[in-house]
Amino acid sequence: MNRGQTIFSQVIDFLPQNKFRRCVDRYNGNYRVRSFTCYDQLLCMAFAQLTYRQSLRDIECCLRAMQEKLYHMGIRGKVSRNTMAKANEIRDWRIYSDFALTLIHEARRLYIDEDFGLELKETVYALDSSTIDLCLSVFPWARFRRTKAAVKLHTLLDLKGDIPTFIWITDGKVHDVNVLDRLIPEPGSIYVMDRAYLDFQRLYQPHQCSAIFVTRSKTNTGMRRLYSNNVNKSTGVRCDQIVVLTGYYSKKDYPEKLRRIKYFDAEKGRSFVFLTNQFTLPSITIAELYRYRWRVEIFFKWIKQHLRIKSFFGTSENAVKSQIWIAISTYVLVAIMKKRLKIDLSLYTILQILSITLFEKMPILQALTTDGYRKQIASSHIQLKLFEP
Repeated sequence: MNRGQTIFSQVIDFLPQNKFRRCVDRYNGNYRVRSFTCYDQLLCMAFAQLTYRQSLRDIECCLRAMQEKLYHMGIRGKVSRNTMAKANEIRDWRIYSDFALTLIHEARRLYIDEDFGLELKETVYALDSSTIDLCLSVFPWARFRRTKAAVKLHTLLDLKGDIPTFIWITDGKVHDVNVLDRLIPEPGSIYVMDRAYLDFQRLYQPHQCSAIFVTRSKTNTGMRRLYSNNVNKSTGVRCDQIVVLTGYYSKKDYPEKLRRIKYFDAEKGRSFVFLTNQFTLPSITIAELYRYRWRVEIFFKWIKQHLRIKSFFGTSENAVKSQIWIAISTYVLVAIMKKRLKIDLSLYTILQILSITLFEKMPILQALTTDGYRKQIASSHIQLKLFEP
């Protein structure tokens, strides 16, 4: 890459600007905008995510200190705290939502052959949600409890590459199971979820769409065994049964057969009972599928620790959603860059390096590869020898 470009400029080269303009035009985002465009807003907020800025004043201070480099970084408008605050307040968050989905589509194409641990032809998704606590007096629109506010991220994670394919941002009162009404099941895909999503009326929809679900059963779920399959108890599987529901409403909501698998986890000393509409995969594979559901929980933990989605630069619903969607776009952008440049580093390591090198003028591969580390270490040793007596 061009040695005259900053690392930040080389990172944003992976952004499809034409597609972003379409998102802006779709919602008329630049209407009557004179200087600070939606693209400027995107870059400033992405800079905040990559460098762990704490506030709008913090962003303004850092970017103004590098004023002479901003034009070449793609930021054409004047950076000020008031301008960024107003942009976050009034510009439609759906601009950044649609653009994040565009990046997600690109990332999924790149990671389609990624191995996540199980050799399955089907696409495997993990479904879960995470709550972000807020202050009720500052965010009254996100009332969760009597003295508490929160927003909830309902996320469908593609386990190939850990790419979030669907995100629904709600207030904290919305129950997890409601996300099933918004999902469009993909025929042949596998959806792994915990027992918070055990609603037979809603689960019958993916079954009718030829999609597969794997979830945990509740203790009060009434079922009647039709017959049992042979199992190898040395794998931890205790039983593999074909059952039908016996409850009046549950049987009415889900009239088909289900597969019930009981699995004992020797490491945790716990038993798990799974329900699925998949009847051909080995029972141990069903248990392993549920074990890989923890990847979505790690994803939530990771983005909360390494992206700015726990403290917000604005207090309105629009500002909060814009910041979350730009954070997701930044995460996916780094994942795309990692795959295209074939960088053998974790996303955490890449973000840590980017956070201190964004204004450096050097090839990005030099900063993000092991060879680059060796060259920097060798250079530092040479410099030390020059000063030796």
